[in-house]
Amino acid sequence: MSKLTPHKIFELHTDGRKLYTQSLVPGKAPFEERTVRTGGLEFREFDPTRSKLAAAIAKGCTNAGIRKNDIILYLGVSHGYTASFVSDMVGKEGLIFGLDPAPRVMRDLVFLSQDRKNIVPILADANHPEEYVDKICLADIVYQDVAQRNQAEIFINNCKLFLKKGGYGLLAVKARSIDARKKSKQIFEETRKMLEKEFTVIDFRILEPYEMDHCMIIVKKG
Repeated sequence: MSKLTPHKIFELHTDGRKLYTQSLVPGKAPFEERTVRTGGLEFREFDPTRSKLAAAIAKGCTNAGIRKNDIILYLGVSHGYTASFVSDMVGKEGLIFGLDPAPRVMRDLVFLSQDRKNIVPILADANHPEEYVDKICLADIVYQDVAQRNQAEIFINNCKLFLKKGGYGLLAVKARSIDARKKSKQIFEETRKMLEKEFTVIDFRILEPYEMDHCMIIVKKG
């Protein structure tokens, strides 16, 4: 394989084509992802067809906001595929509060967190921050991947409550979940304008061909 070099996105590496993170737990590939070893270190391939974050980066995102040692509030964490790579990115001193309302996926996340000690599973609904306000602290990043009609409102409310001043919010917009009758691009623009009333939008990427009817909007809290 080609030599891995640091990507322009912090804590990522690339061989010129594919994305990789340095594994926090070498020897384990919880999602059967491809791993490579170079310079005595193990790296995991971050697949943009399986992650909206990887898709946004593959589509040219210039700043995902995520840094080593960050505290992340991850809304809609599901089985933890993307969260496992964010876990690599923030490292042992970072922390991810992984929130999801589905007991089945939360069980999978609990298993993942047994190896990845920087992931804290929380069974809760992102519509109801009062369910978890006493379980988490202020975050450097709010990352949301929630398939609900009011996903933009959920994101704004959680960023207002939990995102530090100067922190970044990443919203994976699922157009079909908002309104199946409208064109996706119209929904993307409406959502972007809604976010611009509250935050500074620093990046916007439509995620095709990796994810249909999805975009990623990244904001910064002033």
